[in-house]
Amino acid sequence: MPLHTPNPDQRRPADRLFSRRSWPEARFLADVLRTETVGGGLLLLGAVLALLWANSPWRSSYAELGRWVPWPGGAALHLDLSLATWAADGLLAIFFFVVGLELKREFVAGDLRDPRRAALPVVAALGGMLVPALCYLAVTTAAGGTGLRGWAIPTATDIAFALAVLAVVGSHLPAGLRAFLLTLAVVDDLFAITIIAVFYTAEFHPLPLLAALVPIGLFALLVQRRLLWSWALVPLGVAAWALVHASGVHATVAGVLLGFTVPVLPSRGGGPGLAERLEHRWRPLSAGFAVPVFAFFAAGVTLVGTDLGEVFTDPVVLAVVAGLVLGKTVGVFGSTYLLARFTRAELDEEIGWSDLFGVALLAGIGFTVSLLIGELAFGPGSTADERVKAAVLLGSVAAAVLATMVLRRRNAVYRRIAERESRDDDGDGIPDVYQERPAQER
Repeated sequence: MPLHTPNPDQRRPADRLFSRRSWPEARFLADVLRTETVGGGLLLLGAVLALLWANSPWRSSYAELGRWVPWPGGAALHLDLSLATWAADGLLAIFFFVVGLELKREFVAGDLRDPRRAALPVVAALGGMLVPALCYLAVTTAAGGTGLRGWAIPTATDIAFALAVLAVVGSHLPAGLRAFLLTLAVVDDLFAITIIAVFYTAEFHPLPLLAALVPIGLFALLVQRRLLWSWALVPLGVAAWALVHASGVHATVAGVLLGFTVPVLPSRGGGPGLAERLEHRWRPLSAGFAVPVFAFFAAGVTLVGTDLGEVFTDPVVLAVVAGLVLGKTVGVFGSTYLLARFTRAELDEEIGWSDLFGVALLAGIGFTVSLLIGELAFGPGSTADERVKAAVLLGSVAAAVLATMVLRRRNAVYRRIAERESRDDDGDGIPDVYQERPAQER
């Protein structure tokens, strides 16, 4: 009997390379991109690729790629931007839209809703911004006042990186520690957004900003009525972004404003609120594309032919590193300790001061927003901006390494406690620690 030869036109879709993924596979990929570990890993990958390319024999092509203007005819709308500027102003607006959704959810339904629960991370965030700024100003002032405009660079904490490190090293750390870091980073982002809008707006044109209220208002009207029409919401978001950009205010602020318009509480039918649904939908694009691409264009520091001794003795570099590593740690840990010492605020019963010290070190990872503020302060491509990039990378890596050393030791302690509590030497199926407790405590 002759073998049956399949018709080439009847091949299964799986036989085709790069065929469209099935819905379960696409959903799985999106879920993976929502995890902090993967998002932080892609961010790190983008930065490493940029550093390798910027210091390779083909480094001139990296610089040319960042300077390329994809739409020269957009000058009338102030949109004749280079590719690197599109990454900083355009793609980061997606990141800040997700941050805006998260902020709104924290204020309405999260820890920031209760002033007593919010006091500790809010004060820690304030201390974690004030002390690094003072460290920066002290170092630069002592060196003659060079680079004072960059005072806000070490004040930011990168949520993706910090949570990724915590997720990798803290398998047995208390869950409250992650909640504390997340709330601290959310408040930190809120203040960073305010700093960008107030202190790093070079030219202000009120008419485009007022005009931006129209698409933002229409966007708010649609989402308040739960009308998720992509064909309407996306153009309204783009229009709001373009008008805010034309006003001189950094365009990423548009993402935050749009995020704040989305309702948080669930509808009468139950289920998650609209802010949570939109965050779930947009976070993969933010973590998997927008932030890594920004990191790729922002982190490319060329060190070939550079006097490293001159770079690492530069007052701005020293100020940024001191602010991220020393200022963040002292600010977060010190303000939390003082609040607990002189008020009724207390740490969660599961969290120790050693744990908090590790998180305070972790808050010194300031990557995405720190690089953005450096560009706004000194101008993209300037010598000072290149040195800020090196300083942010150095300070963030140092903070991550020190935090990992502390938190790994604490994680080992909690792992031993968990193993002891789950031990069942007599084989009766009941943990021995549980058996040893008095009956009224069981």
